Amino acid sequence: MLVKVQKEVVFASIDTGTPAKFYYNCAPAHTTYPTKKVTPDEVSPVTLGDNLTSNRRTINKYFVPDVLETCQLSMGLTELAPGNLWNTMPCHTHERRMEVYFYFNMDDDACVFHMMGQPQETRHIVMHNEQAVISPSWSIHSGVGNQSLYLYLGHGR
Repeated sequence: MLVKVQKEVVFASIDTGTPAKFYYNCAPAHTTYPTKKVTPDEVSPVTLGDNLTSNRRTINKYFVPDVLETCQLSMGLTELAPGNLWNTMPCHTHERRMEVYFYFNMDDDACVFHMMGQPQETRHIVMHNEQAVISPSWSIHSGVGNQSLYLYLGHGR
């Protein structure tokens, strides 16, 4: 996590023939905390769901208070267990925050049906590799697809 007073940041690929991709997200902050790199070994993983309902998944929490100090921004990486399709079930809302879902590492022919909207009037959005969708606090969110990796970004608390 980078703070507003950070003067220089360097990103480099291990293999320039297949360059790494850099994605970022941000939110307003009312407090400054130290810059920190969070590695996969430092995340706070939580496994939820069930194979019988096809929603067994591990949420790797990167930007959460248990891992680093943060004002409003949270971020995690959700990985579905093999053979599971639903990224969030049952669907739900978050009263105090919005979320952004960024789907990536998907095959060219893969898709996710992202459900959102008022509980009594939902809509679906067909998502493909490296696409994002905003889920406002009042909107339900759930998704089903044939690929197993996505990033959620939360803002607000």
